[in-house]
Amino acid sequence: MQAAIDRTGYYPEVVSDSVGASVAGEQVVSFFVHHEPTFDRDEVRRHLSVLVLTPSRLIIVHTDEHAGDDLLPEPYTSTSSEAIRLSAVTSVVVTRMVTSPAKAKCPTPPAEAVITLGWGGVSRVDLEPAGCEDPQCDADHGYTGVLASDDFSLRVSAAADGTDAVDRLLSFAAQLSARTHAGA
Repeated sequence: MQAAIDRTGYYPEVVSDSVGASVAGEQVVSFFVHHEPTFDRDEVRRHLSVLVLTPSRLIIVHTDEHAGDDLLPEPYTSTSSEAIRLSAVTSVVVTRMVTSPAKAKCPTPPAEAVITLGWGGVSRVDLEPAGCEDPQCDADHGYTGVLASDDFSLRVSAAADGTDAVDRLLSFAAQLSARTHAGA
């Protein structure tokens, strides 16, 4: 894991310190490191997410890069970490995107993969006005909506991150999913 963090070149000492404190000596079963540069007006900002699976927990460490501001005039990083009991993980959603599936020979490597994890820490509410079938109706029918668990989501693509990154994310997701089934 340390070599993967070092390869990103993104403040490896800062990231490793936070990951080490969060893992707290527990055995690492699996991990995934994702470095994502983004554009912020005329600057490039970097983000790094480290997902760690231990025998008892899922640990998510995310580091962001910031320009100086009123409180901290020098550029700085902020790192957040969250440790979730595996028994608390309620969903592991894995989405694979395969291009030209009609032409694909099985098994075709996915062009992209997304993992979305839920444990009840954050829920998203999507609301929209409710209506009826009558085009002349102008009554207020209230709202309809969906409440979805959306604690963490991460997307990787072969084009941006390489096919190896897609494979590693899918492997991490499979190991996490296997450890969160009922009775684990």
